[in-house]
Amino acid sequence: MYPNLNNVGIRNPENILRYSIRTEGDKDILKVYFRKHSGMLIGRSSKFKFQRQSKRVSGNEYNKDFTELSEINPTLHKIIKELDSLSLQAISEKELKQQILSDLRHLQLVVDSKISEIEKKIEKL
Repeated sequence: MYPNLNNVGIRNPENILRYSIRTEGDKDILKVYFRKHSGMLIGRSSKFKFQRQSKRVSGNEYNKDFTELSEINPTLHKIIKELDSLSLQAISEKELKQQILSDLRHLQLVVDSKISEIEKKIEKL
């Protein structure tokens, strides 16, 4: 029923809670968050990277220069349509605040861990 989601390895789209998209350089990154199941301490997510498509577009009749434009990958566009058709539940402001705080705490743990790792490498020098 969702062939594009299935093609990227998402077998149970009914477990999708939400998704986000961001651009880093010449790639679009889709992050899909899944519902927590009993016994799970943290929610699971998957990240997918898609190369942006570039196009050369000519200027008008007075300006003959070409401009490089990039746009979303057609496969990603189809995946987004499928995700939107799932009618993911809207998140209340309170839930959104909790999610942002949770993401912030997770980011802090990752940064602290990376700092510790770098400090250990420095000590070895």
